[in-house]
Amino acid sequence: MKKISKLFALTLALVLALGLTACAGAGGEEPQESGSAAPESFAPAEGTATYTVGICQQMTHDALDAATQGFKDALNELLPGQVEFVEQDAGGEYANCGTIMDGFVAEGVDLILANATYPLQAAASATADIPVLGTSVTDYATALSLEDWTGTVGGNISGTSDLAPLDQQAAMLQELFPDAENVGLLYCSGEPNSVYQVETIQGYLTEMGYTCTQYAFTDVNDLSSVAQSACDGSDVIYIPTDNTAAANTETIANVVIPAGVPVIAGESGICSGCGVATLSISYYDIGYITGQMAAKILTGEADISTMPVEYAPNVTKMYNAANCEALGLTMPEDYEPIA
Repeated sequence: MKKISKLFALTLALVLALGLTACAGAGGEEPQESGSAAPESFAPAEGTATYTVGICQQMTHDALDAATQGFKDALNELLPGQVEFVEQDAGGEYANCGTIMDGFVAEGVDLILANATYPLQAAASATADIPVLGTSVTDYATALSLEDWTGTVGGNISGTSDLAPLDQQAAMLQELFPDAENVGLLYCSGEPNSVYQVETIQGYLTEMGYTCTQYAFTDVNDLSSVAQSACDGSDVIYIPTDNTAAANTETIANVVIPAGVPVIAGESGICSGCGVATLSISYYDIGYITGQMAAKILTGEADISTMPVEYAPNVTKMYNAANCEALGLTMPEDYEPIA
């Protein structure tokens, strides 16, 4: 929806001024509804096209937050003052994602950012017309049940992947723990992309001679007990880029650190909470790339149906200094400490 009206800009300014006066009279800002964010204010120049972009984030944690920020920063730099963001947090619930997407469709937003797998699946079900860009999605073929994957979704969907090379993550585990025998694979069974990562990396680790056991939890309610089982049966644990794990790293750390079992994580956010090392992408970077894709779609420079899914340009070996110290581990010199 394009808004190119001077009257609109003047009306918006008046409404904002009246709103600020009302807030001051009440002694502060009115509370926002839990799980959502108000649209950001923007002031388009007269005569410029403006766009409304709906953002649905699966839940709040550092990695997804960074991807959303990168996306917004890219659009604000490429289309300054032209994009209004309507942000919603689904709180980790698929049903909430569906409700949010239905709202975006009803509002007629110009583009949707689906940050993580649940929002992407919900957006695919909600609309075949509004452009949908995913980010923080590991494998689009798995998330969308696509066969004969060629790298391009087609239709109204594209985006970026947060997949770090799983063969290199397996090699990292072998480099750091060559004498380990049993590797526990800890993940949420309700996240299709976590299942994909675990099954893929298990193949690499088995070829390396490790005995792998999958430890799947259904949600945060059984996370602690499943993590304890993983500790009891493992020399080292691997956790993929799992959103439920990322949002509950303290729960995992409270189990694995006292048990003395190191965790190799699929991304730096999980590693910073409960891991010792990771081969991680930058979620800010993939969000930024997604924002660049969005700008091309909104301005008509690119057709989303022909845009291939893009990947992070770099991966970095990183370590958690505090957890390494607690477990008596020393990392190789080519690993960077997580800030």
